[in-house]
Amino acid sequence: MFSYSVDDEIELAIPRPAFDAPALFKLLEADRSVLSRYLPWVNQTKTAADEEQALRLFNTHLGTGQSLNLVVMVAGEVAGMISFNDFAANQSADVGYWLGAAFRGRNVMHRAVAGLCELGFSEYGLNKIIIRAAIDNAASNAVARKAGFHLDGTLRDGEPLADGFHDENEWSLLKREWVSGD
Repeated sequence: MFSYSVDDEIELAIPRPAFDAPALFKLLEADRSVLSRYLPWVNQTKTAADEEQALRLFNTHLGTGQSLNLVVMVAGEVAGMISFNDFAANQSADVGYWLGAAFRGRNVMHRAVAGLCELGFSEYGLNKIIIRAAIDNAASNAVARKAGFHLDGTLRDGEPLADGFHDENEWSLLKREWVSGD
């Protein structure tokens, strides 16, 4: 497995579609009603084969430089995913993430975000990393805050979710802030 060690507990790994899909799908199934509220794609993932197909696509995108999708591993166990959804020409990228219910409340995701930021700034030449979260998604906003992101503002009706458009907060972290620790 090709992975990046965030700390002694968390690794970010390139997906192994046939191996990781069943575990990821199991996490989605166990928490579908919660995850689908803010992640519309969850409702289109109906089987482990759907998840495997998505992981194969993610790996294709990695190969073409479109995105970076990684499996979050906690103590060797599949816990969720984190990604740079696309790399923009202005040396920025936006982050997406989700975590299985059993792994929440353990400071996993903000540490995974910090690891992804390290990769983005040091390996991908990014200058700005962005997190967008529906304003009512308290957990996601807390991850951005705890990972040291700056709240840039709120975009009206910026996020289309299953129940309609939601205002979304846009958070950012600049390379100079990451390096200096500001």
